[in-house]
Amino acid sequence: MGELNGKTAIVTGASRGIGARIARVLGNEGARVIAAARTLKEGDHLLEGSLETTVTGIISAGGEATPYPCDISTPEGCESLVQAAHDIYGPVDILVNNAALSYFLPIKDYPVNRWMRSWAINVHSPFILSQLVLGDMVPRRDGRIISISSVTAIGPGRGPYKGDFSEEYRLKNSACYGAEKAALERFSQGLAAEVYPVGVGVAAVAPSLIVATPGTVYHNLVTGYDDPRGESTDMLAQAVLLLATQPLDSMTGRVGYSQQLLQEAGWITDGCGPGIDADWSVSGFSLI
Repeated sequence: MGELNGKTAIVTGASRGIGARIARVLGNEGARVIAAARTLKEGDHLLEGSLETTVTGIISAGGEATPYPCDISTPEGCESLVQAAHDIYGPVDILVNNAALSYFLPIKDYPVNRWMRSWAINVHSPFILSQLVLGDMVPRRDGRIISISSVTAIGPGRGPYKGDFSEEYRLKNSACYGAEKAALERFSQGLAAEVYPVGVGVAAVAPSLIVATPGTVYHNLVTGYDDPRGESTDMLAQAVLLLATQPLDSMTGRVGYSQQLLQEAGWITDGCGPGIDADWSVSGFSLI
């Protein structure tokens, strides 16, 4: 018996990278997964990965999953996704807000339309989807909403700035993305406090180290899939599974990092990155 047998999970951004691995891990634990993204078939996008590939992997391993191609940058796209989950599997038990759209550009050069679309997917869709699935979770007094954050939520701190800190991979041209992830973390804790009395758990988790995915390789955030600064997609997926299966009081309102959470739970024996590595210079909301 899996930890999530009989539960329905929506995972956004499930066509490749972190989202695909989260969908696989939840599916392996018995969840009925609605895998959502824009890329249905291999070749539909310039990057490798598709919903069909993700779902085929889940089904081949004995799980149950359905691909649902959609655009969650609009309220209508979010509504259609949750309605599809209802039509196929019933009420939603787990929502994983993983989808992200990023343009790593300096603010002076940032096209306004790209800024607006990025915020629509990275911040507004988690709000809309959370509101929609709460209609399932609140009456049953159970459910989990987990959002994927980033170390970029931690800013560079106050000046003056010494050296070219902007070249450090987690900070270069990340003002937009970092602001979005900081907002997502604050939203997660605010929502967690609101719905705690009715038994719904909300949390946010970021990779402890940058994850080598088709997206991060494409954006040159890592040198390749074997970049020694990185961690595997499985590390974050396991952290999501942990948050989805822990008792309410152990997980709700948590804003943390993958290896930090897994080490605390005894799922790994050592790790590195924020929350673990004492030499990692960080400050900001993500440490709460």
